[in-house]
Amino acid sequence: METSNNYDQEIKEPGNQGPESKTPLILLILIVVLVIINGILGYKLYVDSKERKKTNEANMLLKDEKVDLEVKLNSLIVEYDSLMTENDSINELLTSEQEKIRNLLKYRASDATKIKMYRSELETLREVMRSYIVQIDSLNTRNLELTAENVRVRTKLREAESDKDALSKRAEELTSQVQVASVLSAKNIVVYPLNKNSKPKDKINKIDKIKVCFTIRENNVAQPGTKDIYMRIIRPDDVVLASDMNDLFEYNGEQIIYTSVRELEYENSDIDMCIFWDKTEALIPGVYTTLLYSEGYEIGYTTFALK
Repeated sequence: METSNNYDQEIKEPGNQGPESKTPLILLILIVVLVIINGILGYKLYVDSKERKKTNEANMLLKDEKVDLEVKLNSLIVEYDSLMTENDSINELLTSEQEKIRNLLKYRASDATKIKMYRSELETLREVMRSYIVQIDSLNTRNLELTAENVRVRTKLREAESDKDALSKRAEELTSQVQVASVLSAKNIVVYPLNKNSKPKDKINKIDKIKVCFTIRENNVAQPGTKDIYMRIIRPDDVVLASDMNDLFEYNGEQIIYTSVRELEYENSDIDMCIFWDKTEALIPGVYTTLLYSEGYEIGYTTFALK
């Protein structure tokens, strides 16, 4: 019995522990190491997760900013369109700036690089656009001034043309009045049907010639000088008495036949004269008309009757 007790005491003493007593200690150490490793890995995963989250958030912000800048650049293209004018030189410059923006938007690069480029170019492009706006405003102002000046000039031109037309019309009226005023006129027209002895007769079978006497009135407006006085005697049946069918003169733009003509030296004073027609055609009973003409105008008329 004593021997058994001694043996138990030996086992309980630390210095006398066997291999079985070391196994729990190793397991404990391994567990501690694993816990530490897991803790480190877990912490690392946590840190990495946070970093990824930050990176993702940063990338999203970059992407949003890139999209915003792209929208602004596309808006600039539209704004440049709205600045197009009738000035070809300005339009070429505006088109060139639009092409720069399109090429910038097509450029292949990372979001960060594009954002840097977009930021750099955006303000430059806006500044350029502002300078064009100033130029265009200046041109528009100048165009408005020129338009107003053009309107004033055209108005004055129309007024001048209107005045010219009025003066021309007035000159024509005065010329016409002078022409009318310068037309000769005949008064005291008397017709004498005569026989072969120059005695007045009113029977057609006795008449050998017709004598028409009258006075050309005084007219200080008429040009003095040689004048042709034409006479037409028209039968009751509207036949013009004539010595030759080729005896013609111009009246109202037409060539018409006359009965007889006489030359007159006119000196702007009353002058008496007579024109004769020797009978070359048959006469008929009725009322005859005698007409006198000078320089394309009718200057007097009268009627007479034959039996």
